[in-house]
Amino acid sequence: MPPVAHLLGMFPPDRRSHSVRRPVLIERPATIARVLAGTSLLIAGLTAITPALAEDVKRGGTAIIHMLSEQRTLNPALRASTGVYNISGKIVEPLIDKSYDGYVPVLATEWSSSDDGLELTFKLREGVKWHDGEPFTCDDVSFTAMNMWKELLNYSSTLQQNLEAVDCPDPHTAVFKYSKPMPLALMVAAMPDLGHPMPKHLYEGTDILKNKHNTAPVGTGPFKFVQYERGQYVIAERNDDYWRGEEYPYLDRIVWRFIKDKSAAAAALEAGEIHESGFIGISMADVQRLSEDDRFTVGTEGYENNVAHTTLEFNHRNPVLADIRVRRAIYHGLDIDYAIQTIMRGFAKPGRGPVPSAGGVNYTDDVPTYPYDVEKAQALLDEAGLQPDANGVRLKLRHRPAPWGEYTQLWAEYFAQAMGEIGIEVEILTNDAPGFLNGVYRDHDFDTANGWHQFRSDPAVSTMVWIRSGAPVGTPWSNQFGYQSDEMDAMIDAAASELDPEKRSAMYHDIQRKVMEELPVIFAIEHPFISVTSKKLKNHHNTPRWNSSSWYDLWLDQ
Repeated sequence: MPPVAHLLGMFPPDRRSHSVRRPVLIERPATIARVLAGTSLLIAGLTAITPALAEDVKRGGTAIIHMLSEQRTLNPALRASTGVYNISGKIVEPLIDKSYDGYVPVLATEWSSSDDGLELTFKLREGVKWHDGEPFTCDDVSFTAMNMWKELLNYSSTLQQNLEAVDCPDPHTAVFKYSKPMPLALMVAAMPDLGHPMPKHLYEGTDILKNKHNTAPVGTGPFKFVQYERGQYVIAERNDDYWRGEEYPYLDRIVWRFIKDKSAAAAALEAGEIHESGFIGISMADVQRLSEDDRFTVGTEGYENNVAHTTLEFNHRNPVLADIRVRRAIYHGLDIDYAIQTIMRGFAKPGRGPVPSAGGVNYTDDVPTYPYDVEKAQALLDEAGLQPDANGVRLKLRHRPAPWGEYTQLWAEYFAQAMGEIGIEVEILTNDAPGFLNGVYRDHDFDTANGWHQFRSDPAVSTMVWIRSGAPVGTPWSNQFGYQSDEMDAMIDAAASELDPEKRSAMYHDIQRKVMEELPVIFAIEHPFISVTSKKLKNHHNTPRWNSSSWYDLWLDQ
């Protein structure tokens, strides 16, 4: 198999004020160049552009955004997902967001912790109204935290398991009370993705999971929900009573169009029918082609808080896959370098467990690895008693790939091909988004599955939920794999409540090593996301989670 070409460091180190737009870096595939130490690898060949002069904002207009798939919920307090944030982030706001200069106030204006980490206090913004005119208060935060963040939100149910109450000493103060210490830095890191309050007056006394506002959200954001036409589009229009003042937002409306066909989406970009396709929503070939088209900005900027792993998930209820020798054999049967070059076009690097290299001090390279070795893989399968039949087949697996883009399907096809070389026959079961989510996370109707899983600032915010047991059945992107380890659960819980940063990072190194030893999930490839954006959009990708943020300052040059 061909070796990996030069690999690049992930993110430009210089982050300045974004009051004036600094252009996104453009990827030129032919300029693959260097490795930036200390950051996670992302993309081949970044070429800087001279910053543009400040432009006069043009108000009004409609931004049209490509969505590859839909998840049939728009409530970010029930489902932490980029497919949800990409729409609902403009309608429903979090307590805190993240900028290139750090964490910034949104619905919370101040935050602090008791010395023992058992109480965290948030001062809430005054004068904020829900889109139906009702005031935003602590009661909304308390209700959402206890009934959604703690009980139902996929990543947050693990994060908030020790949350006992949220008291409201006044309408604009929320006091989170924990039975075990909650590091303030961890809570703050969680809030951009796991800290969206919902209106208590619209949810209290209802079946939360069936509430109509899950698909017609009422928020406090710069845009108000208007319409959701299944399989076609979502529309949101300007909130004329937005708390940032009458200047914002600049746009009149946003339309998200669902286009499953990646070639059709690329054609719509070229025809000017859509203005942006994010999260690698078109084929890698079209990404490379449009990066040479002067009408578009193509880049990874704006995804620094959304590093992802391409994963291979095992159903440990299958006694064959519960055998560690089989999981290790499968890992040895994967030529990760080849997959990076052929599937990701070099826009990635090998994974090293649940913490990516973008994880900073919580990441370590000192972990077991499983280099590509067909003979080693076959020997491990022999040890596990899986002898080939007359057709050379040792084992048959039913595999579900996530429908999150071209590369998830290509990864599934590569997985099936690679497994054939070691005597494992793979049947690929292709689904739409609800079929995949139900098949893997609710019905557990799979042997193996693949998708991608995001790292969100801190291991306890995101990736640990794929390892820790106990998530309710049906919780998307959680440990629904039948893997359970009391020791691992205890290690994860201890790290989440450790207040000393140095001790905490050492604990995550131990967890990372243990995951790479036991392989409950293979975090195979660490990779970026990429957007293709019309240059008619201005002030775009100006935060490290831009596609998930509010877009109150986005404008259209038309």
